[in-house]
Parts: sequence; C-alpha cells; structure tokens
Amino acid sequence: MKICVGLSGGVDSSVAALLLKQQGHDVFAMFMQNWHDTEGTLHGDCEWEEDRFVAEMVARKIGIPFYFIDLSKVYRQRVVDYMFDEYERGRTPNPDVLCNREIKFAAFLEAAERLGADYVATGHYCRKETLPDGTCRILEGTDPGKDQSYFLCQLSQEQLAKALFPIGGLYKSEVRRLAKEADLPSAEKKDSQGICFVGKVDLPVFLQQKLRSVEGDVVEVFAPYYADSAKYRRDQELAAKGTALTEEEWQEFSTPIDYSDIRFETETYRSGKHHVKKTRDKENPWGRRIGRHEGAQFYTIGQRKGLGIGGHASPVFVLATDIDRNIIYVGEGEDHPGLLRRCLRIAPDEIHWIRPDQAMQPGGQRRYRVRIRYRQPLQDATLVMRESGLYILFDRPQRSITAGQFAAWYAPDGEMLGSGVISR
Repeated sequence: MKICVGLSGGVDSSVAALLLKQQGHDVFAMFMQNWHDTEGTLHGDCEWEEDRFVAEMVARKIGIPFYFIDLSKVYRQRVVDYMFDEYERGRTPNPDVLCNREIKFAAFLEAAERLGADYVATGHYCRKETLPDGTCRILEGTDPGKDQSYFLCQLSQEQLAKALFPIGGLYKSEVRRLAKEADLPSAEKKDSQGICFVGKVDLPVFLQQKLRSVEGDVVEVFAPYYADSAKYRRDQELAAKGTALTEEEWQEFSTPIDYSDIRFETETYRSGKHHVKKTRDKENPWGRRIGRHEGAQFYTIGQRKGLGIGGHASPVFVLATDIDRNIIYVGEGEDHPGLLRRCLRIAPDEIHWIRPDQAMQPGGQRRYRVRIRYRQPLQDATLVMRESGLYILFDRPQRSITAGQFAAWYAPDGEMLGSGVISR
C-alpha cells in the first residue's frame, strides 16, 4: 500500500517514515508549510525553512520521495481565524486539536490522496485498532509521558480509516534510539513547542494582529467573597446531590461564578505635607483592584505568567475574565476556591463521538476517565446526557476548567471515545 508520511523535520515523524519503509511499504514524504507570518512569534523568521531542510535530508537518508505543499491559506481560515474568534469571545481554543481535524487529516490528507496515497501516517504517540466491522478505535500511546491521543480527539471514523500511527507503541527513548541507529539527521532535534505550525508565541502580541488592546482592571478576589456568595454555597449543595439533578440544576451547576457583584466605591483623602487631594477605593472585604491589563481577551483561566503582579507570598492565577466589562479576576494560591470546579457542560452541537456506536442518548449516564487539557492525568468522572447538553461531573474538583478547551473521555482500556468543546 502507498503511504504518505507527514514529515515535519522532527524525530517522531522521521522514525514513523523509517519504520514504514522497513516494513516494505511504498512510502513518500510530504512537508507542509502552514504559516508565513512572524509577528508575535519567538523564533527566527526561517525556522520552517530549517525544518523543511531537515525533513528533506531525512527523506533522502531513508530513500523515499519528498514533496512540499503550502497549506497556509486553509490553515489561516480553519485554525487561526477560529483562534482569533474564540479569544475575542473570551474562550481559550486549542489550535493543535483543530489542526489535526482540519489540516493534517483533512486538507493534507486530500493532497496526499491526489498523489496516490492510500493512508497518511504521522508521528503521534497513540495507537489505532480496526475492528472486524471496520470500526476504528484510537487508544492512548504506550508511553504514558508522551501520549498524544488527546490532540486527535476530534477525528472522525472516515479520517481514522486513512490514518496510521507507526510509533504509537514505542517509548520516546526507543524512538530516539532508532533514529540514532539509522543516523537520521533529526535524531538529536528538540521537540517542537507552541502553537501547531506557528511555534512559540508571545500570545498578546500574536493576538493583537486582530484583537484590539484596551486597558482594564485586574481584581483580586479574597476568600470572604466565597463565604458570602450564594452561588458558591449553592454549588456545594448541588455537589452533595451527585447526579440526582434536574435539567435546570445541571445548567446551574455547570455555570461558573460571575464576579460582577464585586464593585468598588471611591473616597477622597489628602496625602503628603501639602495635603494633596487624591482618590482611592474604599476597603472591600471581597477584593481589591491590584493592577491593569491590556485586554481581558488576552488572558485565560489558570494563567499565572504574564500578569505582572507582585507582592504576594504565593503565585497569582487568573480565575475568570469578563470580556464585556474588560476585567480580569485573580486569586492567590493553587488551592484558591475560585480555581476549583466539579462540573462542566458541552453544548449539544459540540459533542463529538469518535465511536458513533457508543454515543449516549438523553437520559444516559456513564462512568469514564476524562482529561480537559493535554498531559493532564485522566480523572474519574460521570458523564450525564441531557437535552441541554452533556454534563461532566468529576469525582474531585478540577483546577482551571476553561471554556473553549476540549474535554476528552476514555474507556478503562485506554480507548478514547469522544470529546467536546467546553462551553462553560
């Protein structure tokens, strides 16, 4: 069979191509360029050119044909524009998940098929199995420290039928060893980081290509706020009820706290030997304004870097962003109550089942293991399907549940069954 390997210039895709060639398949490589702009990126202007050069040398070393394709236009339309739209709405997207769904196993796959490919292979650390009826299963990679199945959580059966993951059963150390033994030019190359095909970025600078910078307040939320919050107390009551909730209670429980009731009154005072009149906020037991930011849309829940806030004994994290009022709410410490939630919701039109035969119907309830971000250890949870959406109730509170990210759920044997965009 004829296989196209998406050769990125990294060691993982290089070894994927090597193994397929050694297995006797008709293999060719294709390098895709998906990004031209350098504004906001933290690498040199020619990093993609270096990657292409290494990929071409790898193909020559293995002895397979090499092709180049520019998919930057469709990448901008399907991935980057989506990113901008989501951030503008105050949500945090995952472009790597979209890149796999919309580019690698869509636009790239179509280009590979035009060159005669039967399958597309990548260097993802995940495993694929095909059942007798043709149904494809996708499972966690053998290496627990490198499992990348999460990034493929939006693929369809049609896409998986054409996908191959040659290194999914290997550990990273084995991949490095195979590359060295074959003297591949990518053997010592560091793993890529940052946004898929864009690289490491200064996110606010990158987003300012389309999103306007507007100064706003940074508000620190104090512990007494939660003691006085009717919403916080109500959430504790709903958590105690487990899954015995009404449709309205599920919607209520999955809605995060709205901090708009934290408001500040000002007072005037005289300062210095000249008694200059100044204005300050009156003391508020719920919180205080501690700084300024350049736009609430540039920040995400759980973020701790880039806030420019000092004077705290423990790290400060973003708890929430109010896009309409352009306010960021923060809290001190990893165990701050504003960081922790038990329940999230996925809207009906955002639910994706990799295995359609396993799809839940309204009224259904199942136990799965769930992750809400890459590299997060799988968490025990109950999935409850209702007419208003899919609700995920975690056994233990989760840190930084973030709208716009993907929640992916797994069976006990490591099979990833579905995913969805967290709506709140």
